[in-house]
Amino acid sequence: MKIFRLFLFLSLFISWPAFATVVVSSPANGSTVGTNVQFVASGSTSCSSGVSAMGVYVDDGLIYQAGGTSMNTTLTLPTGNHRVAVQAWDYCGGATNTLLNLAVASQGGVTVSSPANNSTVSAQAHYAASATTSCGSGVSAMGVYVNDSLAYMVNGASMDTTLTLPAGTQRTVVQAWDRCGGASTTPITVNVTAGTKISNIHATNGWNQWGELPPVYDICGAPCSGVDWSMTQHVGSGSLSGNATIFWVGGSTPYSDALWSNKLIGQGTTQNMPDTNQTILPSIHHMVYDTDVYVSNLAVTQDLEFDVNLFMYGVGMEFGMECNHLNGNVWDIWNNVNVQWVHTSIPCTLNDKSWNHVSFQVQRESNNDLTYQSITVNGTTYTINQTVAPFSVPSGWYGMTVNYQMDGNYQQTPYTTMLDNLSITYW
Repeated sequence: MKIFRLFLFLSLFISWPAFATVVVSSPANGSTVGTNVQFVASGSTSCSSGVSAMGVYVDDGLIYQAGGTSMNTTLTLPTGNHRVAVQAWDYCGGATNTLLNLAVASQGGVTVSSPANNSTVSAQAHYAASATTSCGSGVSAMGVYVNDSLAYMVNGASMDTTLTLPAGTQRTVVQAWDRCGGASTTPITVNVTAGTKISNIHATNGWNQWGELPPVYDICGAPCSGVDWSMTQHVGSGSLSGNATIFWVGGSTPYSDALWSNKLIGQGTTQNMPDTNQTILPSIHHMVYDTDVYVSNLAVTQDLEFDVNLFMYGVGMEFGMECNHLNGNVWDIWNNVNVQWVHTSIPCTLNDKSWNHVSFQVQRESNNDLTYQSITVNGTTYTINQTVAPFSVPSGWYGMTVNYQMDGNYQQTPYTTMLDNLSITYW
C-alpha cells in the first residue's frame, strides 16, 4: 500500500517532460487565503503539439480540470492547511506542475450591497461592495469580473462604481485580493435590461423656456422683468459630439433662475410618442438621466438642476437633482410633498471650465413613491437610496418631461453652460 501511495504521489507531483513549466499567478505559495480561491495559471511544454489541459489537485485529489493552456477559475477550499498542485498535461502524454502550500481561513469575504443577486438592472449597473480578510496586511484591491473577464479593478477594501453591461443575463463576480496572496469572491448574477433610450434631447425641437423670480419662483414667460436667458442649439465649437447646446442666464434680480423643459412622452411629445393607449408611462419604473455639462465659470454658478418627471392619473413624480454649488457645495434632491430641496452629503465636485459627466438613476415604486438611487459624477458613483412621496396633479396631466435649470447668484452675474449627449433611458 505504501509503495502504491508513493507511486501515486510521484505521478502527480513529478514534472514530465523535462522541458515544461506551470506559472501560477494566483494564489501565492505560502499565502493565507479565504475559502473562495482564485487560481490563475498558464502552462508550456516542449511537446510540439502543446498543452492539452490544466487542473488543480488539493491534497492529492483532482478538483478541477479544463482544456487549454491557461486557467482562471475560482475554487472553494475547506479551511485548514492544504498541499496544492497546479498541473498541465500535454498532447505527448507528459505532465508538469507547480506545488503550493496554502492556509485557508474562514474569516474574511466580500459583501455586495449593490446589485442584489438575480436582480434586474439597467445597462449602467451600480456596483458597491466591501471586503475583509484574515490577512494581517489587509485587502489590497477589489474588482468585478463579467462573464470571466475582469471589467473593473480598484485599490483598497471597498468599491463603488457604475459598469456598462450588455443586455441579457450576465454572470458577474465581485472579488477581493489581499496582501497575503489570497482572494475572496461573491458571485452576482444580474439580468440586464437594454431599456429604451431617448438620445440627444438637448438638440431636439420643442423646448419650453421660462424665467423664475424670487421669492415665489413661479414661471414667467419672456419678457420677464429682472431675469434674462437664452438657448442656442446645434453648436459645434467646443462640443463633445459636434452638436451641443449653449444655455445662458443673466438679468438684474439677484437669485433669479432660467428653466428649460421638454415634453418627451404623452401630451405635447417632441419624440412622436403620444402614448395614446397609455401603455408606456404606466410600465416605467426606472429612469436614468445622463448628460455632459460644461461649466464656464464655477465661481458664479449658484445651482445647476437636472430633472425627469412623470405625470399620470392625478399623480406627479418630480425627480430632481441639484448641484447646490454656492449654498453648501452638495447635491440636493427634490421633495415633492414639502416642495423643497433636501441636502445630501454628496459633494458637488464639478470641474471648472471643463466638461463634466453627470448621470443619476431613480426608481418609481409600485405605490408611486420616488426613490433616488444613485448619482455618478465624473466616474464616481454615490449611493443615495432616499425615498419621498409623490404629489397630486390635475387628473388630465399625462406625460414624461425633462428639465434643465440654471440659477443666478446674489449679484445675478451672467454665465453660460453647455449640454451635450443628454439622454433619458427608461424601463
